[in-house]
Amino acid sequence: MFFQFSHASEYNLYSPDNYKMDKNADERILFILDFSNSMSEYLEGVEKVELMINTMARILPLIPPETSVGLRIYGHKSGITAMDACRASTLLVPVSKSGANAVENSLLSARPKGMTPITYSLKQAVKNDFLGFSGQKRIILLTDGGENCDESPCEYAMELIKTRKDIHIDVIAFNINDEDDLAQLKCAALVTSGKFYTANTAAELMKNLSETVSARKDVDAKIITNY
Repeated sequence: MFFQFSHASEYNLYSPDNYKMDKNADERILFILDFSNSMSEYLEGVEKVELMINTMARILPLIPPETSVGLRIYGHKSGITAMDACRASTLLVPVSKSGANAVENSLLSARPKGMTPITYSLKQAVKNDFLGFSGQKRIILLTDGGENCDESPCEYAMELIKTRKDIHIDVIAFNINDEDDLAQLKCAALVTSGKFYTANTAAELMKNLSETVSARKDVDAKIITNY
């Protein structure tokens, strides 16, 4: 299987019209942030986790107060077994209208330690974190690596859109160079009519996060499957 993305409309897996956001509807935003071990590496002389936390502190006040916000993190526990590490995903702040302030405070309580269970975190967000909410729901995933728990965020996203039209996944790929990882993450974003960004500097991270909490852009995804 490989993935090809374009702004053309031919061979679309879905109709983008089905995914246009109702501008008048209340939106729920869940941040899913990476606290895996690699986030302790340095970029521009600063730990990547510190760059992420500092950028979030600048971005959160920009979110309108009527927007419900929550926070899930992963990789903050190493676990005794690989299975434990691949289930290290925790909802720190439930999605709520007072969530933005709580998110900033909660980010200071975790340190990078473990694996990168992206798909498991997405599943938990959809199944549990948005439970009972109507209207549009958006996940903003920030990660510095691809899935390493034997799952595929792209395949999960393709399954998700078969039954859910209300969830969009925006992805910020932070300092990722692996082409396969980037393709998986880009697929998860575009298939759900989300936005995909790559950030390799602190300035780019700030720009990307600022854009993803503001205006949305509709995109098309062309999925080509070979067996």
